[in-house]
Order: sequence, then C-alpha cells, then structure tokens
Amino acid sequence: MDNLQSVIDYYEQYGQGHVFEYWDTLDVSSRQQLLGQAQNIDLAEIKKLVDIHVLSESKEAIDYAQLSPAPYIPHYQKGGDSMLWAQARELGNDALASGKVAAFTVAGGQGTRLGYNGPKGTYPVSPVTKASLFEIFAAKLKHAEKAYGSPFYWFIMTSLVNHQQTEDFFKKHQYFGLKDENVRLFTQGLMPAVDFEGKMIMESKSKVAMSPDGHGGSLRALNRSGSIDLMKDQGIEILSYWQVDNPLVKFIDPYFVGFHVQKGSEMSSKMIPKAYPKEKVGHFCMYQDNMVVVEYSDLPDEYQEQTDAEGELSFKAGSVAIHMFDVDFIKRMGGEDSNESLPFHKAVKKVPQLTAAGTTEKPSEPNGVKFEMFVFDALPHAKNPVVIEANREDDFSPVKNAEGVDSPESCERDQLKMFARWLLAAGESIAVDETGLPAIKIEIDPSFAYDEQSFVEAWTDLDEKPEIVDGLVIR
Repeated sequence: MDNLQSVIDYYEQYGQGHVFEYWDTLDVSSRQQLLGQAQNIDLAEIKKLVDIHVLSESKEAIDYAQLSPAPYIPHYQKGGDSMLWAQARELGNDALASGKVAAFTVAGGQGTRLGYNGPKGTYPVSPVTKASLFEIFAAKLKHAEKAYGSPFYWFIMTSLVNHQQTEDFFKKHQYFGLKDENVRLFTQGLMPAVDFEGKMIMESKSKVAMSPDGHGGSLRALNRSGSIDLMKDQGIEILSYWQVDNPLVKFIDPYFVGFHVQKGSEMSSKMIPKAYPKEKVGHFCMYQDNMVVVEYSDLPDEYQEQTDAEGELSFKAGSVAIHMFDVDFIKRMGGEDSNESLPFHKAVKKVPQLTAAGTTEKPSEPNGVKFEMFVFDALPHAKNPVVIEANREDDFSPVKNAEGVDSPESCERDQLKMFARWLLAAGESIAVDETGLPAIKIEIDPSFAYDEQSFVEAWTDLDEKPEIVDGLVIR
C-alpha cells in the first residue's frame, strides 16, 4: 500500500475523496478491497460521463424526419433471391470449415425475473430433458464440430455476480463434451454508480457501488480479457454474438456467415419482422447515412405504427441481438488505444448505498445513475453493415419473463412447434393443432440436428427410426 497517498490524492483531485472517508476504521482485508477497486476506476472517464449525463441537461435529439427503415436481405422463403442465399451458404460453409469463426455468448445475467436462483445460462429450458441453455448451445457446437470437422472456440462473458457459479457449472458437466480449453469464460466490465451530483455512491465503507457496463461493454471485455489476441493467434476472423436467453438461436449459420463475408461487413445482424407495431424490440433504421438501432422506447408511436403502400409496417425490422463481428472491428471499437468507442448511456436506478448508520440500504426511490453501453451502437462505425431476415420460429424465442410473452412456457411451445415441423418435413406423421403445436412432448437434441435441413438428412439416414411418442428424445 505504498501508493495509498497517491491514490487518495488522485481521488481528491477529481472530487471523489469521500471514497476513503472511512479508511481509518477498516481492517486490512477491507482496505485491500477498497484500494484494489479504487485503482481500477478511470476517474477521467467518470468525470466526462458525469459532465455529459448527470450535470448537463443537454441531450442529442433525433431528427425523426431524417429517419428511414434500414434495408435488409429478405429471406429466401419470403421472396428473397434463392440463388443469392445459396451463394452465401457456400461462402459461409467455407469460412466455418476453415476455422475462421468462433462463438460468443453474453451471459452475465441472473435468472431473477424467472424466479430462478442462478446464472440464467444454467436455467433448464428444453421440453423433455430440461436441458439448460448452456447445454443446448454446447450441443449445437458439437453438431457444428462434427459437420465441419474441427473444434470451435466458445467465448462466454459472465459477470462478477455469476462467474464462479458459471465456471463451476461447466466443470460439473465436463463442459458438455467440448474441449475445456476451447471454452473461454471472462467477466464483464463494471462502472461505478454516481448520485445526482456526480459523486460515486458507496455501497459500504469499503466498497464503491458498481454495476455492469452493458452488453456493449462486451467489446471492451473481449479486448481486456485477452480473448481478441487469442482469436488472432488462432486465425479466427469472425465472432458470432448472441445473448444467453435465446435457445432457438442459429449461431453457427452458414447463410449468416456467408452474407457477412460476401458483403465485406464489419458488423452484420439478423432481423426478425415485428409481430405487432409496439413489440419491444429495437428497430433497424438509417439515420444521416448510417445504420442505427433505435430502441422501441425512443421511437414515437407514429413511426412504430407507420405502414407502407402494401399495408405492412414500415419500421418492421426488429433487432433481436444476433450479430456477426469482424475480430479486427472489435479490436478497434473496444481497444484501449482506439479513437473509436461506444457511447455510454445513463440509466436512473435505485442503487444500494451506505447509510449514516453504516449499513447498506436499497432506497425506495431512484437515487443514482448507472452508465452502460449498447452493442448495437457499434453499427454506425462499421463498414458495410448488412442485415438479413431470419425466421422467428427458427431463430428467436427468448426466456425473459416468468410468464406471458417470452416466458419458459412460450419458449417451450416454440421449441415443440419447431421439432414438429422438422418431423413433418421429414415425411413423418405427428398430430398438431392449428398453431402447429404437437399434442405430445418431444425433443430433438441439437447434437443430432441443428436445423430442419440437417434433421431431414440425419433422420433419413437412420436405419431404425424410433416411434414418435410422448417423451421421445431424438439424439
């Protein structure tokens, strides 16, 4: 602790000296915790954010008159060019077979909203075996490794809250049959919360209140963890990004990879047409010649409900957090020495804080500001960004809420409908209702088939096909 005084002086210089107010009352362990935390906070960055987001009322307004729907490549099943998609698939297969693609899951969340005590990635979600989200993704990777003849790296961003639990979960399940050295876990960055005067909030006498820096912070975390350097050493050029709550996601998608390569894109995205005007997804738009995502909470109702000449929603391209990134682009956007970076946004929240009595208390009203980045803010910086249309029923059914929309129940239904479609496509008979939901519960392990096409091929190759009954698991 020889540099203690210099750290205190540094904090005094930036008006944050209160962080060390209780130093003399702390034991050795608590002092080490506080000093270690304090040394990892960039006060110059905090001051800049406070000046912009806390002490200033100014906010850059969007001129909606300059906003227009972003172009996208229509799916070949919905009027898109089949030849173009076939060419993309060929390019994607080549890139996947050559080891140029790695997988990346943002998995810092807990299952609190689901009433589940644990990392969300460990949540059981499949209809019959109740496989966890992580297990489903691992099975998809195993299928890809078999299909392309080589292992895939899987990078997983955890949080300080769930990192150890996540690591223990993978070890307990022996990495679900994947090579443990190819599964790379690292933690998300943290930012201090501040009060409405810009002072950092103390959670306790020895701890600054910190919060995750948002999914956009994943680009910084990939750089800071050494993951980008590893990718470059391994010849990995493209990173497939998705969030942990979506078990349907096709993240090893040759079509998607192929379009990314074909267009020379630094950042590509999948879009899903909105189910209804005010669906809570971001909107892919063009603004001042740049592609952007405008959140549903920021887009006025008149734009969300606007229709075109065919009566379809004009702003229908919904962002569902499925992206492809060039590794060099991530290094540029998330590197320490870069001139480009994602902007921070403020979120007014209830932040647990130290009381005059020396205890930690969560206030009944918002008392502070948290700073976070959004990964889609990288789009305006990307060269040749491309958006392709995906089928919701094949790519998107997240588990976010305990009940209702995007719940475990709705996700299970979507999985069952998908499995039934695959069996019907293979020429099998299975009773379904008017929505396509089968009368029985079945499950197709992703290691057996990744999508409808691979299922039909694998099913056709079976010498003895199992009877399709309730509880069937096809592996």
